[in-house]
Amino acid sequence: RAGLFNSSPEVQLAILNEHIILCAGDQALFTSLYTPLAQQLPREPMEWRRSYGRAPKMIHLEANFVQFKEELLPKEGNKALLTFPFLHIYWTDCCDTEVYKASVRDNMMRWQGNLRLHGSADWVIVVVETSDAKKKNKTNILPRSSLVDKIRNDFCNKQNDRCVVLSDPLKDSSRSQESWSTFLLKLRTLLLMSFTQNLGRFEEDMRTLREKRNQPGWSFCDYFMVQEELAFVFEMLQQFEDALLQYDELDALFTQCVLNFGAGDGANWLGSFCSPVKSWTGLLLRRPIDMEKRDGIQRGQASLLELRSYLFCRQCTLLIFLQRPWEVTQRALELLHNCVQELCLLEVSMLEGALDCWVFLSCLEVLHRIEGCCDQAQLEANVSHTVGLWAYATDKLKSLGYMCGLVSEKGPLSLELNRTVDLLAGLGDENAETVHSLQSPYKKLKEALSSVEAFERHYLELSHAAVEMYRAIGRMRSARLVGKSLAEFYMRKGNPEQAESFLQNALRSYVSEGWSLPVTHTRKQMAECQKLLGKTENYLQTSALLAGDANLTNEERIHFCQEILTFANQSTGSKAQKVALSMSYFAQLKQLQFRPATATVHSGTALQVELCLRSLMPVAVPLEQLAASVHLNLEQGETIGNTRGPQRRPYPGTVLFPLGNSSAVHPSAAGPSLELEEIQDRSPSDPRTLNSTGMVCKNTHLVMRRHDSSPSPDTPNLVSPVPVVMDDGAKMLMSGDVTLLPGNNSIVFSSQELGTYTLRQLCATVGQVQFVLPHISPLVQYEVYSQEPQLTVEPLTDQLLAGLTQRAKVRLQTGHYTVKKEDALQLTKIDSMLILTSSSCPATIFNSTAELVGESVLFIQSSDKVTCISLPPTPPYHTLEFQLEVLCAIPSDLIRPENQRLTNGEIRQRPRSYSHPDNHMTMSIDCPWSIYSTPISLTFYIPFKAKHSLLSAGNRKYIQVCLQNVSDVTFHLMDQRLTDHESSLELQSLNTKAQQLVYSKQSVYCVWNVRWKENMPLCLQCVFSASFSSASEEVSAFKPYHYEFQLERVTTLYSVRAEIMPAAGQQNCHSGSLCGLEMSITRLAEPEDDGGTEEKGQTETEEVCSTKLMYEVADSSSSWVVYGRSSGLVSMPADANANYKVQVELMPLFAGHLPFPDIKVFKYLPPSANSASQPDTDSCVENDTLSLLDRPLDNQGDTASIRSQGSVHSVGSGEHQSRVLPMPCLEPFSPGQVFNHSQGCQVLVLPSTDDHVLEINAT
Repeated sequence: RAGLFNSSPEVQLAILNEHIILCAGDQALFTSLYTPLAQQLPREPMEWRRSYGRAPKMIHLEANFVQFKEELLPKEGNKALLTFPFLHIYWTDCCDTEVYKASVRDNMMRWQGNLRLHGSADWVIVVVETSDAKKKNKTNILPRSSLVDKIRNDFCNKQNDRCVVLSDPLKDSSRSQESWSTFLLKLRTLLLMSFTQNLGRFEEDMRTLREKRNQPGWSFCDYFMVQEELAFVFEMLQQFEDALLQYDELDALFTQCVLNFGAGDGANWLGSFCSPVKSWTGLLLRRPIDMEKRDGIQRGQASLLELRSYLFCRQCTLLIFLQRPWEVTQRALELLHNCVQELCLLEVSMLEGALDCWVFLSCLEVLHRIEGCCDQAQLEANVSHTVGLWAYATDKLKSLGYMCGLVSEKGPLSLELNRTVDLLAGLGDENAETVHSLQSPYKKLKEALSSVEAFERHYLELSHAAVEMYRAIGRMRSARLVGKSLAEFYMRKGNPEQAESFLQNALRSYVSEGWSLPVTHTRKQMAECQKLLGKTENYLQTSALLAGDANLTNEERIHFCQEILTFANQSTGSKAQKVALSMSYFAQLKQLQFRPATATVHSGTALQVELCLRSLMPVAVPLEQLAASVHLNLEQGETIGNTRGPQRRPYPGTVLFPLGNSSAVHPSAAGPSLELEEIQDRSPSDPRTLNSTGMVCKNTHLVMRRHDSSPSPDTPNLVSPVPVVMDDGAKMLMSGDVTLLPGNNSIVFSSQELGTYTLRQLCATVGQVQFVLPHISPLVQYEVYSQEPQLTVEPLTDQLLAGLTQRAKVRLQTGHYTVKKEDALQLTKIDSMLILTSSSCPATIFNSTAELVGESVLFIQSSDKVTCISLPPTPPYHTLEFQLEVLCAIPSDLIRPENQRLTNGEIRQRPRSYSHPDNHMTMSIDCPWSIYSTPISLTFYIPFKAKHSLLSAGNRKYIQVCLQNVSDVTFHLMDQRLTDHESSLELQSLNTKAQQLVYSKQSVYCVWNVRWKENMPLCLQCVFSASFSSASEEVSAFKPYHYEFQLERVTTLYSVRAEIMPAAGQQNCHSGSLCGLEMSITRLAEPEDDGGTEEKGQTETEEVCSTKLMYEVADSSSSWVVYGRSSGLVSMPADANANYKVQVELMPLFAGHLPFPDIKVFKYLPPSANSASQPDTDSCVENDTLSLLDRPLDNQGDTASIRSQGSVHSVGSGEHQSRVLPMPCLEPFSPGQVFNHSQGCQVLVLPSTDDHVLEINAT
């Protein structure tokens, strides 16, 4: 190392990796200590603290100890770090005073003088003390101070730490080890301080130099060497990240200067990089430092490619040191693309193809360098980092093949051979590092350009490798792009069969993702391929797409259009099958308009359909015929002749069709629309403060996903067009000799056939070519109908009311019939419904669109049985309307429902009332257009609903009738009367108002007192009558209303009285104490007066005729508790005024005026009375009642004991299920037969006595 600085700069940069320390003094002493010193110095790391807040780092210091020479000291102005001695050491082992004074001190003084002369302030004096030297010079040792103190006084007055004592360094003792450790720590500290100080000074000088880059005379190459020296220093410290940062800053600075130059801000120093490039050897990454290129940069003679190559070489070396090889590939791809742009910006002159050679060689060099530092597994796992270089190299090799004529079918020409020779000459000689490599980039390029076969082999190898890599990582778009390049290669080689599949894949991808220009370009290539393969139909379809493609020039579009017309006009046999193509890019259906706008006409009228076609062809195209296929809707066609009209059509007069984009991409391929949502970031402390706002896409997963699937078959952008055919046997609307001009064209069709039709397809015929639109969307229908005359009668109100004059509207839809002057309608009269007519009646006539077209007067003639209405003349498919007044009488006859019988054959006795049901009137109308009569049904509703009830007060009887207005009309009601058929009763009206107003849903109650002269009849037949009129009519126009009803069993047979008595010795009842209820049942009528109503309940026992009754005491208000008997049987004698008393014990639960408990009396029918029939379970007595009735009449024991016995004789007991026993029954009395005098009575109940003390505190 002593001779390092006498070597050339190349040798210095190649082996220099340590700090320089110049050693003076005793060289023999230093030589003896060099080995342990060099080994032990870098063992311990030191913390390196830098300025500007940069993070500290731990570094190992290595030093290169060099013998001191004056020429090695830095000269004035020399600021290089690599040759700068950071520390100076003077070695001495002198311990003799005389020797020190005689020679050593003078040498030290000369040494320090040279250091001060060159500005070196970092030095240290090392005094080595050995025990042997002390023994030899014991007599000359200073008595008061040691030699070290003398040296410090002479040279280290203010820096005592600059003098270090090293004791017995070669001995293995604790004192020696401690001395070594102290010395090494001091040496590391002084070296690091010197290095940090000088490095900071160097960085400041470098920044100053960089700030002067806009001054005249500034040179980037000089600055490059300065900053690279800093990078070397960091690399020497093994701080590769900092070293890489220096090269990145140089890269960014140079790039910015080039961009400024391209923007017009030129720099004089860039002129050296604008010189023509004469060598394009590519990157050289196998050398850590390319000294040849570095020397060119230092002299300012390097080209742009040489500067970029050297800079990337250094970056690559440092990235590999940092174990980031995949970043090398990324940077390499950016470098290659940037160099291409920079050469254009600087307008650097290069031989055509030279740049492609440089890029190709650089790509392969980077790939080989990465393969050399990674194993195969790593390479396969990181294909995504290298595939870009493979694809770029493939593209550049293809470009070189085209330039050198290696792709054409005839081979290279002489001019192309000369170009190949020039390109190979610019490659120069192969580098020594790759001479022995069989797969070096240099050999591959030279071999590929040597022959057509070698080029094809290398190009296909690279292309297929790139495609497989792209597919392996899922980048299908890039794989298809390389495949498209392969297709171009095969087309140039005259092999369209292999090119077709690659073009199809690329076109499918572009169409599905909506790339307009790539679709157009690929489709042109596809058309050329299809033409060479003889696929006529596919070629015509592609030509149609290209002829309507707005991305092409007008000349290109006309060319493809003429290709279609030329084929269509070829004279072929009449039996030749026509070629069917999609119409989507030949013409577009823009608009459809019906005349009339309802899209509905009646038979005998022509329906016009006007189509607006937008021709996409650049020239006029003559059509032999334009046909629209229509489909008859059977489910609607079957209803022809029924009620169908223009008012039912849901379609507008004009139908607009969505137009596709005129470019080569269908709008459906554009993908989903963006769903954007605003987001806001507000301050947590103050929600009113808005920090930031933005937009976020909610459906990113849909917008950004790769659309690799095939498009829908309905889209016309398919690679292989879907066959389109016309429906066989379909009806057609045709228009012949039509010329489609570029732009919008109008074509009119006419149709008169009956039915409802749907437009299905559209076909334009040009010679042997048919352009078919397979589906017309949205759905479009039109109708040609034939309608029979329709006669309807509708009320003008929601309901027709019987008994009042009502108006009805007669509507006559003439349909296909023409009403003549002599035609008339004949209405057959109905007795219960009158048609109130006058001599004339106004009528209105409307057309099919509901527009008023005329008014007329009808003449009406009426006889006993027929009403004749003369009709005015009315054209077909018009509507005639007029009004009639009708009056339906309320039926007066009594409609009696049939008697209903019970299951045992007995007639069920129910109160009877009869009301009038709604009237359904059907009249017959004879029409002139039919031999059959037309029935018209009208429903009249009765405006009132009546019901009756019988009220009793002892023997007095009252009849109440409730009349409810169930209509929406307000009526005047008067003259309410009640009569009976036999006139044996005297009915006294208790109604005070002679006339009153009854509103909708309001009820009126009328009451009559019933009196009879002799005996009350068994059955009353009554008729309620009243007069009513609408409140809107005159008072004199009153109509009668009748309501008949029947009352049975109206005589009061029994009266019931009850009295509640307090306990003995008390005046009032108390809650919680027992009370007595005395109940008295009295017969009011003789048995013969009952009319046999009780014969079922009568029996003779010991010559006494009696009737069995059953009573029950129950409390529905939960105010009483019944103790003992709550029900029992009573045998009533047949004599009038017979009385029977029963006592029941009660206990009131509450205090106050309590209502009496309920007392119910029933008829008791013993089992013998209905033994001949099956028992009616609906009227059978339940468990406790049955047990009571089964007991003998004279044994009326306790009710509780009766209930306990009844549990054994229940109806559902298992032992009686096998045989049916006769069951007793209870029958309730009719309303009014039993009168309860105590109903509604109350009794005073006092609270029970409470002896507890209640304390009340009032505050």
